[in-house]
Amino acid sequence: MSKLDTPSGAHRCPGPSTRDIILSDKDEVPEHLVEESYSYLGDADIPFERYTSNDFFQQEIDNMWLKTWQWACREEEVSQTGDYVVYDIVGKSVIVLRTESGDIKAFANACLHRGTQLKPSESCGRSKNLRCPFHGFTWSLDGNLEDVPCRWDFPHVETKQFSLPQLRVECWNGFVFINFNPDAAPLSDQLGVLPEHFKNWDLSGKFTSMYIRKKLPANWKACLEAFLESYHVLETHPQGITTVGDANTQYDIYGDFVSRFVHLVGYPSPHLESQPDQQMILDALFAEAVVEGAQSEGHDLKVGPGESARKVFADHLKKNLGEAYDRDFSRLSVSETIDAIEYCLFPNTCFFPSLLFPMVYRFRPDGCDPDKTIFDLLYLQPLPDSGKVPDSAEPFELDEQQSFHEIPGFDPGLATIYDQDTGNLLSQQRGFKASLKPGETLGNYQEIRIRQLHQTLDKYLTGEVS
Repeated sequence: MSKLDTPSGAHRCPGPSTRDIILSDKDEVPEHLVEESYSYLGDADIPFERYTSNDFFQQEIDNMWLKTWQWACREEEVSQTGDYVVYDIVGKSVIVLRTESGDIKAFANACLHRGTQLKPSESCGRSKNLRCPFHGFTWSLDGNLEDVPCRWDFPHVETKQFSLPQLRVECWNGFVFINFNPDAAPLSDQLGVLPEHFKNWDLSGKFTSMYIRKKLPANWKACLEAFLESYHVLETHPQGITTVGDANTQYDIYGDFVSRFVHLVGYPSPHLESQPDQQMILDALFAEAVVEGAQSEGHDLKVGPGESARKVFADHLKKNLGEAYDRDFSRLSVSETIDAIEYCLFPNTCFFPSLLFPMVYRFRPDGCDPDKTIFDLLYLQPLPDSGKVPDSAEPFELDEQQSFHEIPGFDPGLATIYDQDTGNLLSQQRGFKASLKPGETLGNYQEIRIRQLHQTLDKYLTGEVS
């Protein structure tokens, strides 16, 4: 059968697959990591107006953002009574807090008197109650009305009927999710395969070691999509092709809400004309290592007969990070240690569970502007076995023009990668508007996660999901 006769979506990069390479590591690996879950979803162009139209953006607000589960904060951010985080999305503002009973609740961030925000947008802290800074109306942490100044002037306010409106709240793996829709299906319906796949990846047993909040000059979907495929690596990150298998990345979709890629590390790009030997790959891995404990200046590690750079590097990382975080990582496979394994949960969150890539991404509209996005980037590091819990990092904020190199303590190599990833976005957003072609043409396999995102969004817009 010729390539032209191959069924749509069946073409793959020539050479070993991600599954082949992971199995060649010859260690115990979770079965789901080597199981493929791809479906062809069509090849129609995606209209550019979905990224630029104010009318389309308003449909997203009305039919998706106010009806879907979305990550608002980490449980560790509201660990003590009175701890709160304010989460803002599409003009709405929500206070997520820990009550005296130990429950986590979410309230609309607005006084029921004259509407003033009870807490500043994007703020966090600890409070004994929720008191309006304008006139002093006060509610308990459970949202019950406690005090009305000049109570005599409000005989029409009934205490029991004047509680703060609540949003739905559910937690998973250390993350607090909220939903504006009181009739929404449970969070488990949206999580899909995640609880099963994350059985051995306990993100609740981690703390936020770094938190970056970056403003981006493009639509939230375009920003998210820049991180859903490895197709861009050859052109955008050419410095890394010695150590990443970009074109043979595995892409999986699971129903409407979850997708994944497994992006190989320690395996050279198929685009290279001359393939490096295993020692060259190992040396390049150390030169490019971008996580604490991975670097080893002047390392003397050698790839022995029958060994791979992947395994030598993974063993080194497990040892060094184990000492750094007082943890035993010996149970992890090579893939779980060093590969970029990324799960996307609709609409806007990406989880990386491997040891080398401990990140979580969130992309949300900046206010009600379809051309602006807030990118939240968290680094989650393991809690030590000793039980001592480090303080969680507070957000370090960057505007659109600022570089990731300005972040104190951030690895320069990683800063360059993120600058490259976000550097294309302004040109892309402008290109959406300048194009005489009405839409983008996606690859059937490498960009399948982008197509799934749009098809799920359409299900919200048409009312199929509500």
